[in-house]
Amino acid sequence: MKKHYEAMKKAGASLAFFAFISVVLVATTNSLTKHKIEENQAKMLLKALNQIAPESSYDNDLANSKIIIEPTESSFSHATPVYLATMQGKPVTAIFEVTTLKGYSGAITLLLGINADDKSVKGLRVVKHHETPGLGDKMEIRKTDWVLGFNGKSIGNPDMEHWQVKKDGGDFDQFTGATITPRAIVNAARSTLLYAQENMDGLFMLKPEKLTKQQIKQKSKEKLKTNNKLKESE
Repeated sequence: MKKHYEAMKKAGASLAFFAFISVVLVATTNSLTKHKIEENQAKMLLKALNQIAPESSYDNDLANSKIIIEPTESSFSHATPVYLATMQGKPVTAIFEVTTLKGYSGAITLLLGINADDKSVKGLRVVKHHETPGLGDKMEIRKTDWVLGFNGKSIGNPDMEHWQVKKDGGDFDQFTGATITPRAIVNAARSTLLYAQENMDGLFMLKPEKLTKQQIKQKSKEKLKTNNKLKESE
């Protein structure tokens, strides 16, 4: 009986040891896989950002120069990352990662780069969507050059009433058989430009963190006062 009990103890200890080893191996594999996935995602993000702001146009760590605008403090429907490109400390481009829920098949996420100086569109790329292949997916740069039509546009170019698809009386083309998708993107771009028009200066004065609308506006006011004082002293 005693021998049987000792054998069971040894068997139990062996099973516990192998179970421990298995858990360690699985945890290590998951950790390595997670790290690799995060690394690949970071590379894909930087590649997308560089389609809008080429590496030669900034000298900071763009992918990590990010602030988050909370939806409760803005007109954005989701927490909105903004990547801030600078050259020798001076603002160059703010790239907004905007999500609109007005797509035909749900959410559409796009990167919209806005020049810091004149608040015009530096570039636009759609990075995630669920639109119908062959119809709504024409906003992908690999499918058509439709998104290039936003380059250089701003609030006032065209005027507000023409920041719509042509079917709604605006200046932007819609897709054959698909109006909802381009309409959602145009509206999202217009809303983001309006936000940038009022808050751009404040964005570049803040450190990467979650920001409230009041903080951004305060920094914008401070920047405006500084600029006015400089003009008066000239």
